[in-house]
Amino acid sequence: MQFYDVAQILTTHGLTGEVKVKIITDFPDERFASGTKLALKDDHECELSVTSSRPFKQFWLVQFEEVTSIEEAEKLRGKTLVVAEIDQQELPAGTYYYRDILDSTVLDFATNEELGKVTDIQSLGPNDVWQITEKSGHEYLIPYITDVVKKIDVANKRIYVTLMEGLRDEN
Repeated sequence: MQFYDVAQILTTHGLTGEVKVKIITDFPDERFASGTKLALKDDHECELSVTSSRPFKQFWLVQFEEVTSIEEAEKLRGKTLVVAEIDQQELPAGTYYYRDILDSTVLDFATNEELGKVTDIQSLGPNDVWQITEKSGHEYLIPYITDVVKKIDVANKRIYVTLMEGLRDEN
C-alpha cells in the first residue's frame, strides 16, 4: 500500500497533546477533519485518529484521540504524518497530485523537443511554479498557467508546454 505525506509535526501546543503541524497537502480541511485516520511515515501501523483541528497562523493545530498529554505529543515531534492512497480523494479534472507531476518529462508543445523534467513544485502565490531540470543540469522555473502548460499526460508522465520568452534563459 502507498502512503503520501500530508504534514510534518513541528512541536506540541498546550498540555493536552495537541500538536502544531506544517501542512504538506492541498486539502487540510479534509485531511484533518474529525475522524480522519492518519499514520506516521516511519510506522504505518501507528494509526492516529483526528479528534479536532484548526488553522493557526501559517500552520495547523491537530488533536489526536490517541495522544492526550504533552509528553505523548512530544514523542511525535519531527515525525511526518501520511495518508494511505486508498484514503485520498479523487481530484477534479485538471487538478493533479504533486506525485503525478514530479519527474514528468517536459516537451515543447509545437516541436516535441524534450526540455527537461519537473524536479520540484513550489506554491508561490496564485499558482504553482514548476522547476524544470534539463539533462545538462540547467534549471529554470515555469508557472503552472494555461498560457504555458498546454497538456498534461499523467499516464505517460509527459507535460507539453509553450515557453514564454525568457523562461529558459541561462543566467
